[in-house]
Amino acid sequence: MQILSLVFTNLRRHRWRAMIGTAGISFGVAAMLTILAIVTGAIGMFQRILSSDSHYLVFERNVSDLFFSSVTREQVEAIRARPEVESANPVLFGIVSAPDHPVITCFGIERTDPRLAKADWRAGKPADFGAKEGEIFLGSRAAEFLKAAAGDTVEIGRGKFKVGGIFKTENGFEDGGVFLPLAVAQEFFHRGNAASVVTVKLKNQNDGGAFKGGIEGAQPGVIALENREFNSTYNSFKILNFTAWAVGICAFCLGGLGVANTMLLSVFTRIREIAVLRVCGFSRPQVAALIFGEAAAVAAVGVVVGLAIGYALLAVLQQVPQFQGYVQAVVEPLVLAGIVVTAFVTAAAGAIYPARFASRIEPAEALRYE
Repeated sequence: MQILSLVFTNLRRHRWRAMIGTAGISFGVAAMLTILAIVTGAIGMFQRILSSDSHYLVFERNVSDLFFSSVTREQVEAIRARPEVESANPVLFGIVSAPDHPVITCFGIERTDPRLAKADWRAGKPADFGAKEGEIFLGSRAAEFLKAAAGDTVEIGRGKFKVGGIFKTENGFEDGGVFLPLAVAQEFFHRGNAASVVTVKLKNQNDGGAFKGGIEGAQPGVIALENREFNSTYNSFKILNFTAWAVGICAFCLGGLGVANTMLLSVFTRIREIAVLRVCGFSRPQVAALIFGEAAAVAAVGVVVGLAIGYALLAVLQQVPQFQGYVQAVVEPLVLAGIVVTAFVTAAAGAIYPARFASRIEPAEALRYE
C-alpha cells in the first residue's frame, strides 16, 4: 500500500514526464488498434465475398493471389456434375478504373449467383442482370461516388456502359464494386472462358471430403478448400495480418522508448530521494517495484487513452465518403487482449533499466549526489 501511494505521488510530482510516457503508449495503442481493426475488417469482407452461400472454394492450384487464378468453363461444369454439389457459382475478379477513380473492384458473376437475390435492389431487379447487352450493375456506394443512376452511361476502363441496376449489399467491397455478367467480364478482362474462383454449396456438408478428393483427383490443376480452411491458409491474409502486427509493434517500440526515457529521467532526478527511502528501510526489490509500478500506471492510462483515440478514429474513418464501405472496423476480443498485453509488456521492458539502476543506488554515495 505504501509503494502504491508513492507511485501516484511521484507521478503527480513529475506529471509532464508521466504525460510524455503516457502519450507514447497511447500512440502505440491507437495505431495498433486502428491498423488491426481495419485489416481484420477488410479480410472479413473479402472472406464473406468468397463464402457467400457456399461451403467450398475451388481455385487454381499454386497461385499467389485469387485475382490471377483461372478456373475454366470445363472445370466449372465438372464441378457442377459432381453428385455432392447442389450449386456452383463462378466468380471473376478484376480491377477497373473510372474518371477520378483509378481503382474499382469488378465482379463477373452469373444471373443465378445468390448474392443478387440477397441484395437490396435500389433500381432494377435480379432478373434484369445480363438481360440486355452493354449494361453494368453497381453497388450502391459505387453509384454514389460515380454519381450514376439507373439508365445513365458511365465510363469504365476502356468502354462505356449503361447502368442497368443498382443494389446495396452488406459487404463493403461488393457495395463499392461494379458487376458484369460473367461472359462480359471474361471478354472485358481477356480471360477467355475462365473464372477466378468457384463457390460451391454441397447437398450435404458431410460429403466435403468426398467432393474435395474427387474434384482434385479429376482436375489436378485446381484445389478445393473448405471456407474455414481457406481463411486460415490464404497467403494474402497471412501477409496482411503480419504487416498489421509488425507496424503496430513498431509503434509500441516508440512508446516503450518514451516510457524508458520518462522512468530514467525520473530516477536521475530522484537519486537523493531514493537514497532516503533505502535508509528508511526500503529494500532493493521494493525500489524496483516502485519504478515498475510507475511504469504500469503510465501504461494503464496510456491504454485507456489510446483505446479511446483508436475507437474515435475508426468511427471517423467509417464516415469518410472515400472510405465508407471499405473501412469496416472489426475488433476481436483476442486482438484487443493482445494490444493491452503488448502495452504493458512494452512499458515493463522500458522500465527494466531504470528499475535496475534505481535498485543499485547505494545510500551513502547517493546522499552526497548533487
